[in-house]
Amino acid sequence: MLPFHKAVEGDFSAVNQLIIDQLHSDVDLVENIGHYLVEAGGKRLRPLLVLLTANALGYPNTGNKHLDLAAIIEFIHTATLLHDDVVDISSMRRGRLTANAKWGNAPSVLVGDFLYSRAFQMMVAIGNMDIMQILSDATNTISEGEVQQLVNAKDPSVSEANYLDVIYKKTGALFEAACETGAILSGANDTQRNALKRYGYHIGLAFQLVDDALDYEGNAAALGKNVGDDLAEGKPTLPLIYAMREGTSEQAEIIANAIRNGGIDQLESIVNIVRETGALQYTTDSAHEQADLAIAQLDHLPENPFTKAMIELAKFSIGRNY
Repeated sequence: MLPFHKAVEGDFSAVNQLIIDQLHSDVDLVENIGHYLVEAGGKRLRPLLVLLTANALGYPNTGNKHLDLAAIIEFIHTATLLHDDVVDISSMRRGRLTANAKWGNAPSVLVGDFLYSRAFQMMVAIGNMDIMQILSDATNTISEGEVQQLVNAKDPSVSEANYLDVIYKKTGALFEAACETGAILSGANDTQRNALKRYGYHIGLAFQLVDDALDYEGNAAALGKNVGDDLAEGKPTLPLIYAMREGTSEQAEIIANAIRNGGIDQLESIVNIVRETGALQYTTDSAHEQADLAIAQLDHLPENPFTKAMIELAKFSIGRNY
């Protein structure tokens, strides 16, 4: 358990149990895949943000719906991962076989649908229309981001602005929703609600920027996935976009061809190029800027162990190697 988890350790354990309880199904395969995903662990930052936000604003004195909300966020996230791995033909996540590699594409997609629908069942039970609207909008935005990323695949002309739009939709939107819905549940005022929404937005971008940098400088054991996966899928992420923009015409063409063709035949050469052009540094600097913007939003919240943990979470998002 990471230090910022300890601030809400009891709630976090309760959410983990609630997730297991809510995976109940009369269909054994649903439970088998669901439990496989839960046992894989993961950082669970999105539900953690719900818990930290709610505790920072004093919600736990009035009920336990923050636990339900945290589980809902995790179910939505896990459903997107199941679908992502099928679309990306991924075989490894969190150091283990993906569900699609273990059971096949059809069960993975269908269990992803089950998790989405279970999340919305739980959402109705919370009974807050603002929360339902935000999470419905976020789910729709994530789907748009997935389609946009699919369109961008193997296209070396994708701009930095387009890339940032995609990572907001795919990653930032759910971080943003986790914080804003936690704020609503806790009766936050407009200033606090907006500050927490912006905190989630910036943390989400920082997290994805670091992920995309790690694809060219991490190692498979630490990452829990294969290094070079983005390149293999022809994804034009920021390290490649910047390297093509700042490198020589020859370097740009090597990267462009690799994006067009997919595969990792040129991985070593491209890793050298993104380092030589300063693309990795640019990407990590961008992540640091986002983390700083996130931390600045916490000035609008009371100072307590939970907001301090949110600062530590922001620092972790840019200092990690997995």
